[in-house]
Amino acid sequence: MSKEKIKLNSEKINKRESRIKVLKLGLLISTVFLIVIFFLLKVVYGQGPFTISLDQNFAKKSGIVIYDNSTVKEFRRILEAGKLEFMDNISIRWIPDNIDTEAEGAHNGNNYIAYTFFIENNGNENLTYWAELVIDDVIRDADEAVRIMVFRNGEKKIYAKRNSNGEPEPDTIPFYSDQYVYIEPRENFYPNDVDRYTIVVWVEGDDPDCINDIIGGEMKMHLEINEEHVQK
Repeated sequence: MSKEKIKLNSEKINKRESRIKVLKLGLLISTVFLIVIFFLLKVVYGQGPFTISLDQNFAKKSGIVIYDNSTVKEFRRILEAGKLEFMDNISIRWIPDNIDTEAEGAHNGNNYIAYTFFIENNGNENLTYWAELVIDDVIRDADEAVRIMVFRNGEKKIYAKRNSNGEPEPDTIPFYSDQYVYIEPRENFYPNDVDRYTIVVWVEGDDPDCINDIIGGEMKMHLEINEEHVQK
């Protein structure tokens, strides 16, 4: 075999080895990227679709506490509503009339999330706190048909995203913004006062935006209890 053939074969081998190295590097980078994405999603969705968090500094300063059992009163900084693996669309008519009073903590039903918890002023001063229901993430436009029912001390409000024409959905309060479901101050919260909350989340089947495109979608939210509202 001539030196030229040996040289050509050697160049082909080197090029092939270079391509293999590039391919391996590309696969490695892709694998690392997917692993990072997986762990990010796990962090985002690991606590379920809905949590309640109390600002730690505010809690220490004011004496405010949160809990989901009025008998035991185990104070925690974060409360987590039990999650459902799958939610089919339903009608508000399917939700029990006594959903606010039937239980404490997580009391999910068929295709809806329900969670009851308490905020108590264990301090010595009259104060104001802010309740902010934050939208963390939305997949496949699931927020188009989601409804969030909020009871505070028996008073009910239902929140929904505006429809495709920019109008409020019937019998609902529009989301405050793309980032918040609602922002609300609680004034004149006196020592020993207790606020009872029940939050219910479902996909409204009577919503015209409840279409096949949102199948497989998700919506991640959390409720923050803060001393003041700071626009993010």
